[in-house]
Amino acid sequence: MFIDESGVSERPSRVRTWAVKGDTPVVQFHFKWHQLSLIAGMHFSGMCFRLHAGTVAKEQVVEFFKALLAHLRRPLLILLDSSRPHRSHLVRDYVASTAGQIRLHFLPGYAPELNPVEFLWAWLKRHALANFCPDTFAELQHTTRGKLKSAQRRSVIIASCWQQAELF
Repeated sequence: MFIDESGVSERPSRVRTWAVKGDTPVVQFHFKWHQLSLIAGMHFSGMCFRLHAGTVAKEQVVEFFKALLAHLRRPLLILLDSSRPHRSHLVRDYVASTAGQIRLHFLPGYAPELNPVEFLWAWLKRHALANFCPDTFAELQHTTRGKLKSAQRRSVIIASCWQQAELF
């Protein structure tokens, strides 16, 4: 979902929706396509996440790894997809500097069905934020953060993500 900070664009877009037969309503909304990105780490009983305006770059990946290590306070085995920020020299150098506290394992080329976090994103988009049309970018951030915090407390969602990934 994308919306700009002010909620205003040059011209409104139109969306068709439900109505009485023969009377098609049109809902107007304004978009400038700014992006809200998420980065998450899942363990068997929970998850940690961060929201970022724009795309997630290698610097945000390193900051997230630092936060995970500080929060969980144990050695980490991190499964990653093969996206460019995950494979960067900055990320590799940081992982090497942790003296074995973080180990990385990359999933096969294009295998979203093996990544439990992909199932979390699917739940967020198809269930938690389904039919949600925010007026502002801040509203989208606030609601998304609240839905993900709710998912943190619902072990059934976390367990189902791992079960669908069929890794274990």
